[in-house]
Amino acid sequence: MDVLKNDSWVMPYLRKYKMLLVLVLFLGFLTLFSGSALMFTSGYLISKCATHPFNILLVYPAIVLTRAFGIARPVFRYAERLSAHNWVLRIVSNFRKKLYDSVESTAVAIRQKHQTGSLLTLLADDIEHIENLYLTTVFPIVTGILVYVFIIVGLGVINWPFALLMLLLVGILMFVMPLVSVLVNGANEFKQKQIQQGLYTRLTDSVLGLGDWLISGRQSDFMQQHLTTSNQIFALRRKDKNFQWFRDLLSQIVIGVAAIATLIWAGTTMTNSQNAANWIAAFVLCIFPLDQTFTNIAQGVSEWPTYRESIKRVNALPKIDNLNSSHQEKLQEPFKQLTIDRVNFQYTDSKHLVLQQLNLEVSAGEKIALLGPSGTGKSTLLKLILGDERATEGSININGIDISQLQSERANLFGVLDQQPYLFDTSILNNIRLGNLSATKEQVQKVLDEVELTSLIASLPAGLQTQVQEAGSRFSGGEQQRLALARILLQDAPIIILDEPTVALDPITEQHLLQTIFRVLKDKTVIWVTHHLVGINYVDQVRFIEHGQFDMSGTPKELYANSQRFRRLYEMDRGKV
Repeated sequence: MDVLKNDSWVMPYLRKYKMLLVLVLFLGFLTLFSGSALMFTSGYLISKCATHPFNILLVYPAIVLTRAFGIARPVFRYAERLSAHNWVLRIVSNFRKKLYDSVESTAVAIRQKHQTGSLLTLLADDIEHIENLYLTTVFPIVTGILVYVFIIVGLGVINWPFALLMLLLVGILMFVMPLVSVLVNGANEFKQKQIQQGLYTRLTDSVLGLGDWLISGRQSDFMQQHLTTSNQIFALRRKDKNFQWFRDLLSQIVIGVAAIATLIWAGTTMTNSQNAANWIAAFVLCIFPLDQTFTNIAQGVSEWPTYRESIKRVNALPKIDNLNSSHQEKLQEPFKQLTIDRVNFQYTDSKHLVLQQLNLEVSAGEKIALLGPSGTGKSTLLKLILGDERATEGSININGIDISQLQSERANLFGVLDQQPYLFDTSILNNIRLGNLSATKEQVQKVLDEVELTSLIASLPAGLQTQVQEAGSRFSGGEQQRLALARILLQDAPIIILDEPTVALDPITEQHLLQTIFRVLKDKTVIWVTHHLVGINYVDQVRFIEHGQFDMSGTPKELYANSQRFRRLYEMDRGKV
């Protein structure tokens, strides 16, 4: 229950649509009541007719009630399904909007914290699990409790010792079976979920690197890896099916015992007259419709561990309300200056400062390179600049406005080109237009000219309609970066973040791409994170980050003249050492 205590995805909708929820539960109760009442009146009618009543009026009320409950049961069932799915579709609509808003609002941070396969799990499974939580768990449990109370109270009025017996027998179906299901079947579901999430992640990574598998001749290893995982999932599913069969068998036995107990009780208390004996079959038959109700409860509850993990995962996403709670502003004038003022940063799960007392000013049109060993805080500084993280102390401002108050303007302020650009399995034209959805074909052609892709695209039979393929696999690494650069040019943001965009390229392609990047971004403000000094002469400022602080700073020419360390690194990158 701790999972639901601070939940912002499940409980709020129980309150928001509470009247519709009450209607669904009421219709569910009427459906079960009509089913049992149909069997009850049918049992009485059969027994009564077997005694050859001398007047049709003696069985006519039973005939009418049998017909009424026979019609009412499917009607209530249909209305309940209609209302339940109406309720669920409403909340699922809210779920999906909330999920996509959360992912979109912190896309860069989420990408850094989740593997692609984990995101697929989040998007493909978790919302469906929360949807099923209502349909297969919440609704059947609450309806079952209502029926349980109704049965025990009703029997208690007639005969309280027999009511206690039914309290025990039905309680086994209502409480014991679901508890055993959670302990046994729920554990299998959780293991299956973990294996399936790992399969999503490995399969996604493998597909993105499919060329490497083919080049290395390891196709059989690729197939064997995923076949082994699939067999593990199939084994768990088989185990799950076997347990369900055994649990359903036990449920049928309990229902049978309840029916026999009812028969014995009715036989001992209702045989004092022929008229009373007619009720024996009525009471026995009304037990059987309870089977489906309480079996569904056990199955729904058994999946709670899976639902719990999904609820935890979606609640771990950034809260939209929190993201929008701070006052948002818009720049009233063109970008002039980015100011980092005495910034300290420490992750919540760490005892050490990642960044310490950083100060930096970047003016419009200026180019700055951030260098340093891995783990020194370069990527963390980018997160702070973009607003994905908040400084522990100090501030980051654009034109004097805190970056946290400009998140609604983020797409208009920043363009990002990183190590692996986002390219989707659609046409070249669609991929580039993501930078500006209203861009004309002429504008797209212009940015392609600038990034030197015109001749390549002209050589393709489908031209701009050529499919990029999954993760851009149709093109080389350098071509993928140029496509992403064209998208950034179309976006026309004043500040461009370069997060080691050439790290996976060969030296010749790297040098050519850097020339293109700084040529087409000559009027932009560029913040370039890099781990070596190839192309360093394109920037105006160089800052070395080490141990969370700026260790060296200055223009490339100044550092080359005055810093032996910089000079040595520069010569190493040029192959002279």
